[in-house]
Amino acid sequence: MTYRAGWIHYTNVAPILDRLVLPIGVTAVTGVPTEMNAALLEGRVDIANISAVEFIRNADRLEALPDFSVAVLGPVYSVNLFHTAPLPALRRVALTAQSATSVALLEVVLAARGLSPTLERAEGGAEELLASGYDGVLRIGDSALREWYAVAGPLTPETTMTSLPHTGRGITVTDLAEEWFRLTGHPFVFAVWAYRRDAPPPPELVRAMREARREGIGHLAEVAARHALKLGLPERVVQHYLWNFRYHLEAPDRLGLGEFAALAVPGHAPLRFGPRPGERRESVLPPA
Repeated sequence: MTYRAGWIHYTNVAPILDRLVLPIGVTAVTGVPTEMNAALLEGRVDIANISAVEFIRNADRLEALPDFSVAVLGPVYSVNLFHTAPLPALRRVALTAQSATSVALLEVVLAARGLSPTLERAEGGAEELLASGYDGVLRIGDSALREWYAVAGPLTPETTMTSLPHTGRGITVTDLAEEWFRLTGHPFVFAVWAYRRDAPPPPELVRAMREARREGIGHLAEVAARHALKLGLPERVVQHYLWNFRYHLEAPDRLGLGEFAALAVPGHAPLRFGPRPGERRESVLPPA
C-alpha cells in the first residue's frame, strides 16, 4: 500500500527535503501550506509538514513527529508584515491565504499590542497591495524573503549579518517571528511534520528524513548557494536565512509551541508527538 507525503517545499525546508530519497512505497506531492493542510485533513496525503496552528486546531486527530520542526529563535525573514504606517496606526491589512499559522501569529502580535486593524484577504505583492490602499500586507515564504530584500537591500560590504536592515523606500518590514521573541522570549514553531493517528509514517521514511536533514545541515553552504540562484538573492543572505532555523523540535521549541497554542487556540486538545528514537511512550504537550 502506498504511503503519501505532502511537502511544502519552501527554501526554509531545503536542508531536509532537497536530499530526501523516498523509500519504496512512499510518494510525494507538493503545495503551499493551506493546500497541504487540507490534503492531510481530508485524507489525500498521510503526512505533511503542516502549519503549526492547524496541528493545534486538529490535535484531537493528529500526531507529530517528535524531532522535526521549522522553528526560529528571533527573526525569520520570510514571515513579514510590510507596512507604510506605524503599527499603532494600521487601518487595513492584507492577509495571504497561503498560511494559517502566519495569520494566527499576526493576530496574536496585534492583540498583545492592543491593536485591531481590519484584516482582509488579498493576494499580490507587498508593494502592489500597499499602493492599492492597504497600509499593511502580510507576506510569507520565498516571496516574502525576496520582497524583504527588495525593500531592505542591497546589502553593502559593511552590513553585518547579525543586524540586517528592515526599512527602505518608505516601507517598514516587521518580522513576526522577531515580534514573537520580543513578546515571549521563546522560539516560534511555524510547522511540524504531522500525520493522522491512524496513518503513522513507516520507519523507513522517518529514517530517510533524518538522514536527509543530517546531510542538508552538514552541507548548508551548498544548499544556500543552490537556492540563492533560484531566488535571485546573494548567497550569504540565503545562508544566514537557513542557519537561523531550528529543525529538531527541542524543548525550547515545544515550550514556544505550547505558548502559541494557548494564545491562538484556547481550549485546544493536548498536542501529541510520536516517540523519539529509543522511546516507547507517546509524548504529550497538554493544553495550557
